[in-house]
Amino acid sequence: MDTDLHHYTVEKVVKGFVYNELEEKGLFGLAGRLVIQPEYQRNYIYNDGKKDVAVIESLLKGYPIGLIYFNVVGDNLEVLDGQQRITSVGRFVTGKFAIRLDGNEQVFSSLPAEAQMKILKSELLVWHCQGAEKEITDWFQTINIAGIPLNPQEILNATYSGPFITEAKAEFSNSQNANMQKWSSYIKGDPKRQDILAEALKWVSSSQGISVDAYLAQHRKHADITSLKAYFSSVLDWIDSVFTRSPDKEMRGLEWGRLYEEYHSNSYDAAAIDADVDVLRADPAVSKPRGIYEYLLAGKEDKKLLAILLFDETTKRAAYEQQTQKAKADGMSNCPLCAIGDTANKTRIYKQSEMDADHVTAWSQGGNSDLENCQMLCITHNRAKGNR
Repeated sequence: MDTDLHHYTVEKVVKGFVYNELEEKGLFGLAGRLVIQPEYQRNYIYNDGKKDVAVIESLLKGYPIGLIYFNVVGDNLEVLDGQQRITSVGRFVTGKFAIRLDGNEQVFSSLPAEAQMKILKSELLVWHCQGAEKEITDWFQTINIAGIPLNPQEILNATYSGPFITEAKAEFSNSQNANMQKWSSYIKGDPKRQDILAEALKWVSSSQGISVDAYLAQHRKHADITSLKAYFSSVLDWIDSVFTRSPDKEMRGLEWGRLYEEYHSNSYDAAAIDADVDVLRADPAVSKPRGIYEYLLAGKEDKKLLAILLFDETTKRAAYEQQTQKAKADGMSNCPLCAIGDTANKTRIYKQSEMDADHVTAWSQGGNSDLENCQMLCITHNRAKGNR
């Protein structure tokens, strides 16, 4: 890859600056010659009132804001690194946000003339880079290890940039999408950091038994994302059909793609599911409420999903002492199941370390994890007893 250093003023770079508020990205600069956010770039994430303001304050103090890299594409340029800084400057100069100067809120047009000129005449050091596509994307990943690192999906967007990524980002990375509130009820993350898109791609690729990389490689040159949207919608519609309640906070970030593949062919009574969720969420013995949903989908069999709170040591010790005293008085084993049997252990007194705590009435049948519902069984009988 060939590189050469150029000197630009801020004024020249932001000439003709265009920012799309709906898509939250800078589009053009250098009077239309510069593409500020090519498809391999991440979304604009500096608009938090801190990072964008810091860029402007740096310029006003005369601090350099770091090297910038442009990719040469014919007669035009595209930002390889520096789009967050350039977009921040462009947004400020075009009046999109304010800073505090001498204790007062100031937009660009309300700054003193000398402050305006200091910003516009600030010099930017820009490397022009020319090379093959792979060289450019590899370099893009290399130079973006500083600052806010690229996350895996942002790297995939760079690697497989093209019509498919363009359409997919417009759908799943647009925080203004009317569906975003619903999607965010089930998926963790920031759409601008590609988290919703990453989950959608994970779901559809897993359903086909391939990696996300393989899926994007197959579809890279396609402008049609219908199949991706359809599968994503199928998963969410299935969730809504089974769990008709308003989304619980514990539902956010579950492996919905995997759960859909495993359970969507089953039939469920949505009203019964809703009632069960209420009961389980209110049960103090359920220490892992995020496991409630798969527990119900799987037929209430795998209690490990709920991490049921077992008897504490004080309760087990008290139950052991009560049983042992009575067993010795009766001349029987302190394991009630051994005591009613007809083996050599019928009168055996076990040490506490040789016994496990068991629910007299199973937790799944409403039994509590308290002393009244606790019995100590020998390890052999406890492990053989079902529905604990």
